[in-house]
Amino acid sequence: MARLTNDVEKHTALYVEAFNAGDVDAVNAMYTEDAVAVWEPGVPLTGQARTDSVRDFLSRGPRMTAVPRQSFVTDDTALLVVDWTIDTTDEKGDPEHLEGVGLDVLRRGADGNWRYAIDDPYGEK
Repeated sequence: MARLTNDVEKHTALYVEAFNAGDVDAVNAMYTEDAVAVWEPGVPLTGQARTDSVRDFLSRGPRMTAVPRQSFVTDDTALLVVDWTIDTTDEKGDPEHLEGVGLDVLRRGADGNWRYAIDDPYGEK
């Protein structure tokens, strides 16, 4: 079950918790309906493609760490700058280490909780 928060400072920790648990539904619930994710530079995903990508990636049992570096909030919009790492396996089953600086735009919903509107883990590229 998704654990959402109205505290933007806690959003990243809850995301990492759901991600590391492999909870596809909880991870996907942390995105707005029209969210854009750019998990491969230059390849934005939305809708069912984004949802399916989460399911496929989490099926490999990845482990993530993420530490917010900066956060900026104005009304119902927030920008998070996040240092992250993921240890996983690639499509061939070989170990793979990923890392980057994410730029995430969150939107506060009518329920007061924050959700990703734009998730760009490779924001520095």
